[in-house]
Order: sequence, then C-alpha cells, then structure tokens
Amino acid sequence: MSIIKNIRLGLLHVAVAITFVLINGVLNRVMIHDLNILASLVAVLVVLPYLLSPLQVWVGQHSDTHPIAGYRRTPYILLGLLLCIGGMVLTPHAAMRMPDHLAAGILLGAMAFGAWGIGYNLAVVGYLSLASDLSEEHQRSRTIAIMWFMMIVSIIATAIIAGRALAQYDAARLVYVFNTGGLIALGIAALGLVGLEPRGNLPAAQSRASQRAALRAVLGNAQARRFFVYLILMLAAILGQDILLEPYGAQAFGMTVAQTTQLTATWGGATLIALLLQGLVLSRWLSKKTGAVLGALLATAGLLLIAGSGLLSMQALFVPGVFTLGFGTGIATSTNLGLMLDMTTPEQVGLFIGAWGLADALARGAGMLLGGVLRDLVTAATGNGSSGYIAVFLIEAMMLACSLLLLRAIDVRSFRSQQPTLTELVALAGDA
Repeated sequence: MSIIKNIRLGLLHVAVAITFVLINGVLNRVMIHDLNILASLVAVLVVLPYLLSPLQVWVGQHSDTHPIAGYRRTPYILLGLLLCIGGMVLTPHAAMRMPDHLAAGILLGAMAFGAWGIGYNLAVVGYLSLASDLSEEHQRSRTIAIMWFMMIVSIIATAIIAGRALAQYDAARLVYVFNTGGLIALGIAALGLVGLEPRGNLPAAQSRASQRAALRAVLGNAQARRFFVYLILMLAAILGQDILLEPYGAQAFGMTVAQTTQLTATWGGATLIALLLQGLVLSRWLSKKTGAVLGALLATAGLLLIAGSGLLSMQALFVPGVFTLGFGTGIATSTNLGLMLDMTTPEQVGLFIGAWGLADALARGAGMLLGGVLRDLVTAATGNGSSGYIAVFLIEAMMLACSLLLLRAIDVRSFRSQQPTLTELVALAGDA
C-alpha cells in the first residue's frame, strides 16, 4: 500500500480523534468541575455509546459479505463519521442544560452521546477493516504506525488549540470551539475517504456464514477468548482515567481549564514519542508481546505517580506521571494493535476487527463507569475531594498488573491453528 493511502487512512483516524479529545479532554472537565455535575452521571453519558459496541461485531461481519454499491467499508465509515461529528457538536448544549433543566439535559445528552457513540463504532471498525484490506501482513506495522502517529499529532494539536481558545472560558466560547472542531473534522474526513477504497473491494472468496456461526467461530477459539478478556482488562485500566484526569488536576491542584486541557497535550506528546521509539527502534529487538508488557509496566508506573501526587500533595509528581502514563500507553497501543491485526483471518477481517473493537468499547465503557462511580463513592465516604480520584488510579494500576498474567498465555500461532477454515465456517453456517 502506498504512503499516500496510509496517510489518507490516518486522516480518518484524525477526524474521529478530534471529536474524542473535545469530549473526553475538554467537556468532561467542564461538566464535572465547572458545572458541578456528578462524575457518575458524566460517566454514564460517556459510557452510553459503548453499550452499543456490539454493533462493531455485526457491522464488521456484515460489511465483509454485503457490499453496498461495490464498496465494503466506505458506506459504514461515511455514516459513522457523520454521526460521530454531529453528536459531538450537540454534547456541550446538553451539558449546559443539565444544571437548570436536568431531565431535558439528560435526554439531549443521551441523544448526543448516543449518536457520537454509534458513529464511533461504525467508523472505527470500518477504517480498521479497510486498513487490513489494503495492506499486506508485512505492511501492517507501518500502516498502524502512520495512523497512530497522525492520531497522536492531532490529539496534541487539538488539545493545544482548544486550551488556548478556552483560556477565558465561557459557554459561548465552548460551543464555538466544538462547532469549529466539527467542521475541521468533517473536512479532514472527506479528504481521507473520497476515492480511498477501490470499487469492488471484495475478497477472492467470501463466506456467507451466518452471524451466529461467525460468532461461534470466534468464541470457539480459546486464544481468541483469552485475547478478548485481556484487551478488556488492559484497556479498561489504561483508558478508564480519560474522564477523570482533567477534573483531578482541577480538584487536587487548582488547575484552570486551559491548564488541564494541556494535560492531553502532555499525554499525547509522550504517546507520540513512544510510538516513534517503538516503530523505529524497539520493534527491531522486542516482540509484540514483550513490547506490550513493557508498555503496561510503564503505564502502571504512571498511574502510581499520578496517585502519589495527590497522596503526598506534590504537584511535581503529577505531570511526570501523566507523561509516563502516555509513554506506556504509546508502546502498549502500538504492540497490542499489532497483536490485534495478527489475530484475524483473511476471510473474516471485519468480524475479528469488530470483536476486538467490541472489547475496546467495553473496556472504555467499563473503565469510565467504574472510575466515575468509585470516585463519587469514595469521595462521599471520606469527604475528601481528591481521595476518590486517587482510589481509582490505584485500582487501575492493579488491573494492569492482572492483565499481564493473561498476556503470558496468548499465542498467535496457536490462535491460527485453532481457527476454522473458510470451508469449515460455511459448514458451521449450514449446521446453524
């Protein structure tokens, strides 16, 4: 696959990332700290989209076998991007209604976050499947590196620009930033998507197996089941802090909206450095599994530093902790995505990408919900505003340690030897 197509795939990732940063890096802090909305309620709204994550399995398997106008991925990506961007633009309106009109705000929030979540699920499974379609196995590491490099750069840029735009925070400026971000994401998405997928992007032989038979093929593989659980545990620990990091900085150290938004840039910069280091240096000497272990250990250290900064009231530990968490996340992301693409079969790329996308969505949802609820419960029990955040960070560090035990037992070659062939899958469909 040419470098131009790699970059255009990356643009799709960038468009989704812009919406993600504005919701999880800006709006969550405004809702929890500035609008005094319960973290539990914020977590429920943010988690709501992930309740729809089983769509990824259905969409992935359906797009494998049911092209629309000769395209397997483009229609799903397009619909997903439109919903994702449209939902994101509506979210600040819902947030600002909640303090005075709670029921109306929650209803609008459910619609906005729901649209964003459905779009996220459709777009992600679509462009990751397309990335696998367009690249040979030996090219996938490069494809992943370029896509995630572009995503992290966009996260840093979005965080810096949004932080500066909100240096003097008010509701009207918040809406302006979200509207502008939506227009930019839409333009970037169009530039990446139009003409990217060749018409007639069909495999040499397509399985018309039923959804039930395809899922039986996934669940019947012990390595696939183990990898699914591992992804949920690892990603919940790493990503569950998304809605808490910025309000924690505001609560524990009195940081402003602009300052907490820059935490995303710090995290993103560290992740970017790690991705470059992993892609250019570490991948030559470390296997994907070894790299995943290294990333998890560094992320654990970052979470412990963040928790320690609050326990010791030492802001000097906070930003280094965020940097270490981002660095570990970068290495873990690169290596685990490589493992994820290895844990697919050519005839069922969309199905398996959908399954791993489901694991990612469940992990984000469970991690954020766990974080929001625990934060409120511990804060209420102790009467200390920072204690709830600290407890969540410590629990996430323990979850990462547990995920490493599962990782040791995962083997790609064993996965492929256990996976049914195309003929066997069709036979399963007939039995079903």
